[in-house]
Amino acid sequence: MTEARWMLYAKKADFNKIAEKYHISPVTARIIRNRGLEDVEDIGRYLHGSVEQLHDPHLLPDMDRAVEILGQKAAEGRRIRIVGDYDIDGVCSTYLLYRALKRIGAEVDYEIPDRIKDGYGINELIIEAAAEDGIDTILTCDNGIAAISQIARAKELGMTVIVTDHHDILTEDSETPEGREMLPPADAVVNPKRRDSLYPFPDICGGMVAYKLVQVLYEVHKIPGEEWLGLLEIAAIATVGDVMKLQGENRIIVKEGLSRLEHTSNLGLRKLIEKNNLQAGNITAYHIGFVIGPCLNASGRLQTAKIALGLLLCEDEPAADRMAEELKALNDQRKDMTQEGIEQAAAMVDELYREDKVLVVFLPDCHESLAGIVAGRLRERYNKPSYVLTRAEGCVKGSGRSIEAYHMFQSLVEVQDLLLKFGGHPMAAGFSLEDKDVDEFRRRLNENARERLTEEDFIPKVWIDVAMPFEYITEPFIEELELLEPYGQGNEKPQFAQKGLFIRSARVMGRNRNVVRVSLVNERGTAMDGVIFTEGDLFMEEMGDRRVMDIIYYPGVNEYNGNRNLQIVVKNWKFH
Repeated sequence: MTEARWMLYAKKADFNKIAEKYHISPVTARIIRNRGLEDVEDIGRYLHGSVEQLHDPHLLPDMDRAVEILGQKAAEGRRIRIVGDYDIDGVCSTYLLYRALKRIGAEVDYEIPDRIKDGYGINELIIEAAAEDGIDTILTCDNGIAAISQIARAKELGMTVIVTDHHDILTEDSETPEGREMLPPADAVVNPKRRDSLYPFPDICGGMVAYKLVQVLYEVHKIPGEEWLGLLEIAAIATVGDVMKLQGENRIIVKEGLSRLEHTSNLGLRKLIEKNNLQAGNITAYHIGFVIGPCLNASGRLQTAKIALGLLLCEDEPAADRMAEELKALNDQRKDMTQEGIEQAAAMVDELYREDKVLVVFLPDCHESLAGIVAGRLRERYNKPSYVLTRAEGCVKGSGRSIEAYHMFQSLVEVQDLLLKFGGHPMAAGFSLEDKDVDEFRRRLNENARERLTEEDFIPKVWIDVAMPFEYITEPFIEELELLEPYGQGNEKPQFAQKGLFIRSARVMGRNRNVVRVSLVNERGTAMDGVIFTEGDLFMEEMGDRRVMDIIYYPGVNEYNGNRNLQIVVKNWKFH
């Protein structure tokens, strides 16, 4: 693994003035500025944002048109079918729209594509099956923006189509993003990424687009706002699960959603929290991203996403208990399979592709639903854009995860003549291609990246918020840091640093010897206990006889046998 470069933020502002206005310390003001906020109003929303400050859903393009059509179809008793997606965002979006349409009395059902059989998004088989079933209106969520020919087929068959999505929109001239937007021929296309969108915050997930539609639908049908707020935690789970930046409106939704999870009325969610031994009152964005989210995702990966959706919709206690148990078991199985894939992929990179700027690894036997996770782990390990390909029915499917310096969706646009189908974002993408084109795909991606990516781009950077001496750490300051939560993508947990610390003692602890407890002293003689979560014996070996280190840390309070002591968690270190 490449050694990371430590970087100290150097953003300027009048920290004392911000601190005074919001009754926080200048250190906390500096952290907020480091998260890209400088406008006084934005800082206020960041610290104390509430549901009242969410953006007006009517600003989304075609929103009023979509709600009008759905209201009309519900009133006429026409059959509506929601077509979602098999990941957590798609499942949450489908749940929100299904619940809302049922609530206004619509004749509604849903279809979620099968990851293996159907692939991503709506396809012609799903459309033709809907026509045969007498469906009048198709409503997509978290997909549909790129399904131009498929939606044209639905229109040929006489169906009404509403697309709700948040993915990037293809342009006519794929080489230049300025080309004319290629929108599907639907009756309404609700997507915050549209150029004509007046919505001030385009970086919301599919679940949030659906949640906004529910808000307008309830407003028009005079359903109390409290019922809409009762669904907020589902929009929050979709936002974290789809790795949206926890900034602006997303941050408000996640903060509010997490606080509501403690008293959630959703039986399925309660059961899932219970099966994973979590405490409903202490759920963080981390638990959504790494415990609850993966369980909801596991059914779409290894079986069908309808299990996860069934759990969210379930109102029968024994059935919810059984489904939650099944999802947890599927996720445990998924973890084992993923680990196997990561080990195989890393061995191939080390042996064959060490010098490549873009990693393209073909694992024919890896379960295709795990390709994205394995690609993500490769990206973490080598800090390079990583694509993992697997053998699928009649072709090869792939999934990619990127680094900041590499626009993944655009890189696929450049080789689209090799692809059967593709879609994605700057940081992630999915695609399929012929078996015979895999080597050419690898060669061309690397050739295109030759000039674009430099060695500098592959050095991971660890950002330090404040070089903060131990003397500043107090219980009130640690409490104040809680104002900055929830942490996650785009609102990372603060990191502090100290240089030249003397190591008074270090010992390995834990049944698996994966914790090191250290006692450190700075040059002014202030001592602090710290814990390091790492392979203890390797750490001791690396330390050897050295007794001075630089660290990156986060402060906290250690409670043990009724005693409370300040301590730090050491995240990164360098020995002198």
